[in-house]
Amino acid sequence: MATDGPETTTPDPVLRVHGVGVLRCAPDGPPLDSESAALDLIGDAFGRDAQVVAVPAERVAEEFFRLRSGIAGAVMQKFVTYRLRLAVVGDISGHVAASTALRDFVHETNQGGHIWFLPDFDALDERLRTTG
Repeated sequence: MATDGPETTTPDPVLRVHGVGVLRCAPDGPPLDSESAALDLIGDAFGRDAQVVAVPAERVAEEFFRLRSGIAGAVMQKFVTYRLRLAVVGDISGHVAASTALRDFVHETNQGGHIWFLPDFDALDERLRTTG
């Protein structure tokens, strides 16, 4: 539905965490379900001087966690290409328990510096405290 008035939604906040700009996405925003959705977040982050995009796990599409779909790889590649970090924040234990491949994937990506799967925002704070 089109509206003629000003947009009434509040943009996701950009917080400074240990000197790093973090775009903290709301849980009720558009799902992270495609390259297009990733580019929307990347554009928002660039426009607001954020270096990390923190997306709540409940906002990440189910297909993302099915590695065969290719969505996770495509989304993550966009973040790496644009040199932004992506943090999926929240409980993904059900997805990880259901897939050995996903468990290994999460473990490997968490070893790097661009993509993280973290249980909560305190873990993101700690990661940024140690890595900047």
